[in-house]
Amino acid sequence: MTAYSLLDLVPVVQGGSVAQSLANAADLARTAERLGFTRYWTAEHHGMPGIASAATSVVIGHVAAATSTIRVGAGGIMLPNHAPLAIAEQFGTLDALFPGRIDLGLGRAPGSDQRVARAMRRTLASDANAFPRDVLELQSYFADDGQTGITATPGAGADVSLWILGSSTFGAQLAAMLGLPYAFASHFAPDSLMEAIAIYRRDFKPSAALAKPHLMAGFNVIAAETDDEAEYLASSQQQAFIALRTGTPGRLPPPIHGYRAGLGAQGNAMLDHVLQCSAIGGPAKVAEGIAAFIARTGVDEIMVTSMMYDHEARKRSLEIAAGAMQALGKEAVAA
Repeated sequence: MTAYSLLDLVPVVQGGSVAQSLANAADLARTAERLGFTRYWTAEHHGMPGIASAATSVVIGHVAAATSTIRVGAGGIMLPNHAPLAIAEQFGTLDALFPGRIDLGLGRAPGSDQRVARAMRRTLASDANAFPRDVLELQSYFADDGQTGITATPGAGADVSLWILGSSTFGAQLAAMLGLPYAFASHFAPDSLMEAIAIYRRDFKPSAALAKPHLMAGFNVIAAETDDEAEYLASSQQQAFIALRTGTPGRLPPPIHGYRAGLGAQGNAMLDHVLQCSAIGGPAKVAEGIAAFIARTGVDEIMVTSMMYDHEARKRSLEIAAGAMQALGKEAVAA
């Protein structure tokens, strides 16, 4: 039975505000909790006017306080931007506030451009290639094993679930070596998905954290009552991707009827490629798309994500996605 979870980038829509986006994040997490989602994750991005999750640990605390049972975490923290000790303290604090509910997914991308990365770190000497060493240092703080000579307070002994994130085979290799769960960003970077899955499963070494591989993959879902309505709603995310890839990111725009028809061959090819791990449509089409993705990948968990302008429509999309996943679960039990 495949678990299902939610990735929310806390979008800021045109005509909206960061305050409203954060309120929507809490409401969306409560909806996900009610619908049986396993976890709610948000991600670290900087210098992007359409994303309000830059202060990721603060947003996690806000969402965790608004919910009671769903796991809440980072998908992820871009560790090259931070001292591992600072992250140990932040997530140790979150674990103390919300025991047994905090996830920490770790990535090695900057989550920004080089100019913003320099402002974040004050130096670019902290190479992303040091990521494995930083992960080990962070593990040491949580384990309180004395290897660093420093006790993280809070942080020492915290029950934080560590994940390795990736959009290439690098993260798969590291997650397998460390015996940690692995999440692949196929919702926007699908190219290496199947290769990364094969490497992670082949090379996985059991650890104190995990006895066998646990693989999660991102999947875009834009669901509505009809296929046409879903295609219309999906145009907000499509516009945002085009803007990002052409160097003009902004707030999430309202949907446009017939957007792709007027986009041109190059833009449509870009969207077809980057969003190939997606299901857009009414309940039947979305259920079929989710089932096909799970059958192709064999993932243990699917991370549903969507960028939708209308908050209520987004909640309805989650309901349809959850219904599809629950139906698949019943079929699996019956088989």
